[in-house]
Amino acid sequence: MIHQSKSYLKFLRTSRNQHGVHSPFVYQLVTQCFYKRQQHTAYEIIKSYKKRIRKNKATISVSDLGSGSRIFKSSERKVSKIGKFAGTKLKRAKLLNRIVRYLNILKALELGTSVGLGSVAIAAGNENTSVLTIEGCPETAKLAKDNFNSFNFENIELINGEFDNVLPKLQSTFDLVFIDGNHTKNATLRYFEALLPLSHNDTVFIFDDIYLNKDMTKAWELIKNHESVTVTIDTFKWGFVFLRKEQAKEHFVIRV
Repeated sequence: MIHQSKSYLKFLRTSRNQHGVHSPFVYQLVTQCFYKRQQHTAYEIIKSYKKRIRKNKATISVSDLGSGSRIFKSSERKVSKIGKFAGTKLKRAKLLNRIVRYLNILKALELGTSVGLGSVAIAAGNENTSVLTIEGCPETAKLAKDNFNSFNFENIELINGEFDNVLPKLQSTFDLVFIDGNHTKNATLRYFEALLPLSHNDTVFIFDDIYLNKDMTKAWELIKNHESVTVTIDTFKWGFVFLRKEQAKEHFVIRV
């Protein structure tokens, strides 16, 4: 918590809005996507899904395959509590949904399904977008899959398996990669390297919880300086990474 607090104070000092952003690509992304607040029908779907999760009082046994939970002390967890504390927040879900539309994402990959809020944020209202989401915990994966079926999400495919076992089997290229699982430095870097061959010039990587701990922040710094990376956007909660070869290497810290 001390690391997060110090990092957030630094973020507040160094972050900016669209003013002072001289990259046309980033300026348009911030003004036309990040800050676009108009309502969209997809938001109601996301809200309904989130409401379903929050009302689910069932208890499941969660297998933590990554860094573990800072909030839950037991593997036995109420679904409603997972949705409240561990799932993608509504504000971020709306942002993710806008990003998919704005960047015309056709193929998305998510590492870390949890109860499915991130997957739904990508898929809702974006019928032309196919979402492949991977979850290591069997009970969590079953819960998410059942909920996807209840909401008739035909554009979401869920694989239950450990990331390191599933990633080598993937052959498709992805337009968006959302990494929201196993929040450790070595694992994050390993997934990034493994997924680079499945990316292209316009792929966007989104890393969750880049200031969760010192290790995750170190991973974020190494990714920013990776030779394949040109543009990064630090929004504190999420780190955005672009590989656009036509862009000069530049790092932005943006309030969202």
